[in-house]
This record gives sequence, C-alpha cells and structure tokens, in this order.
Amino acid sequence: MRKNKLALIFGITGQDGSYLAELLLKKKYIVHGVKRRSSSINTARIDHIYQEPQSKNQKFFLHYGDMTDATSIFNLINDIRPDEIYNLAAQSNVALSFIQPHYTFQVNALGTLAILEAIKTLKLNTKTKLYHAATSEMFGNSNKKSLSENSGFYPVSPYGSSKLAAHNLILNYRNSYNIFGVSGILFNHESPRRGETFVTKKIIRSLCEIKNNKKDCLYLGNIYSKRDWGHAKDYVEMQWKMLQKKIPNDYVIATGKSYSIKEFINLTLKQLNMKSEWLGKDLKEVCIYNNKPIIRISKKYFRPNELHILLGNSSLAKKELAWEPRYDINQLIKEMIAHELNNN
Repeated sequence: MRKNKLALIFGITGQDGSYLAELLLKKKYIVHGVKRRSSSINTARIDHIYQEPQSKNQKFFLHYGDMTDATSIFNLINDIRPDEIYNLAAQSNVALSFIQPHYTFQVNALGTLAILEAIKTLKLNTKTKLYHAATSEMFGNSNKKSLSENSGFYPVSPYGSSKLAAHNLILNYRNSYNIFGVSGILFNHESPRRGETFVTKKIIRSLCEIKNNKKDCLYLGNIYSKRDWGHAKDYVEMQWKMLQKKIPNDYVIATGKSYSIKEFINLTLKQLNMKSEWLGKDLKEVCIYNNKPIIRISKKYFRPNELHILLGNSSLAKKELAWEPRYDINQLIKEMIAHELNNN
C-alpha cells in the first residue's frame, strides 16, 4: 500500500497556506506547517483543521520556525524529510517593504536560500520537490500589455526585488544541483481570508462597515492602478499541480483580466446596493454615498514608486497543467462580502 505523501508548508497560517493545507489533506497528505512564535494567537485561518497532538491518525502538525533563522529551517527539513515543500512564507506587504527593506530581503530571499541549502546539504534533491511563491510584482512597470513566463522583470519595490532574487535562486539551484524547484509567478489573489492590510480586504470590510453605519470614511492611495485579481482557492490548486510534473518548470498564474482599484470599489458598491457617485479629481476625488463622502484619497497611501498595471497570461499553465480559474471577480467579491457581513 502506497504511503501518504509528506508536505511541509512554510507560511501555513497565511491565506494561501490555509487553503493549501485543506487541499493537501483532502488528497490524503500528511501536512506539516511552520508558524512563527507570536505573543498573540495567529492560527485563526487553520484552527478548523488543527488536531490535538498525539490524536489517533493525526495528519496535521504544526511547528515553530522562522524564515530569518536558517538553523530552524534546516532542522525542520532534516526531521521531516518531506516529499514536497511549499515556500509560501513572505514579508508580502509592498508598502512595508519600502520601510523595512532589509527585513523583507531576509525573509523573502535569504529564507528561500536557507531552504535550498538544506535540500542540497541533506541530499534530498532526488526526494524533495520545492514550490516557491514568486509574484507578479517582479514584472514591475513592464511595457508589455500581457505578462508571461518570457516577459522581462523590472521590479519597482524592495518586495518585488526580493522575490526576484528568490526566483533566481530557484533557477540557480535547479540548474546547478538538480533540485526540483519551481516558481509560481502568481498575480494578485484574494479571498475572505485575505490579510487586513491588503487593499481588497480594506475595501470590502470598510464598505460593509459604512453600509452598516459602523464607519464613516475609507482613505486610499492610487485608485487607478490596475491588477489581475483571482481567488486563492484556484491558485493553491495550481501550486500543487506544479509539483506533480516530472520536469520542473515555472508558470504564470493569472485570470487574464485586469481591473483598477476604482473598478473593484464600484463592483463592491454595486453588490452592496450602495448607489454612489464620484466627484473631483486627483487628491480631491471623493466617492459620495447618502450625500456624504465615504472614500477619500490620501497622499499618505501612495508608494514611492507606483506599479501601474499588472495583467497576466496563463496560457502555458492552461496548456501543460490543464488549469482554468473557476472564480471571476464578481464571485470573488460576493464571497468576501458574505464573509464580512456574517462575521463582523
């Protein structure tokens, strides 16, 4: 009888990590997840699948570790010796990366290097496959309308630069040491489990609160930047599919449709039945609802270097991995709204 595959997920407590854990458990994996030590409990996204230690037929385990601690990474990989490693851990806040660039590189680039070095040193290259979460932010302000695996990288933030460094390390170790390492170049993907600092979550939550008279106004930065938004559930399935290939390859994962933040807001307002209008321009542009301004623009939320548009081309993934996104943007927004209204 074939034994259960072992998976190790760095970033288990995040949006993608929680959905991926659910997917792998359904596929009869034994899942090990890594979480950081924190003064507050940070496992809300995975509490529903957590089992008490030593329970019968336990399939899900949590371990303490940190991407800035190469020793903890090495020890975990040595102890577990997983069939698959998913590196989803990151300092993923783009705005914060301008404030904490050194920390961003330590987590995103040097953390990835620590995983690769552990696989190499432990001679696990014939056993362990590695998935690395890259990002569309690596493309930056490319002059191409649609971005694929062959497009050039021109990151405009420390976050994008750190992820590009990690992506290049995956390629280096794949070619130099025959490690099965792949990068999923994922465009923006959201869900009800999205972190509170991300703009889609801020928009959904704030507009729900404004509708229910719990908040007066939301302040945003550049509402004309455009993004290719998908659902995290669709994208974690793609992460798993990439490690089932015999030959490693990198893939762009995207919906192929791009919307501005202002368009995202308008779609949300429509689903909430909030009839509104936009007045003014530039920093004086406001969204009016019930004769009151509910959205204002603040210079505080503009980045030092703005990324204007991201639009992905997933034709290679669709061809080689038979992948198609199941959610469109309206279904995504509907699910996020329902979560906010039911839980707040």
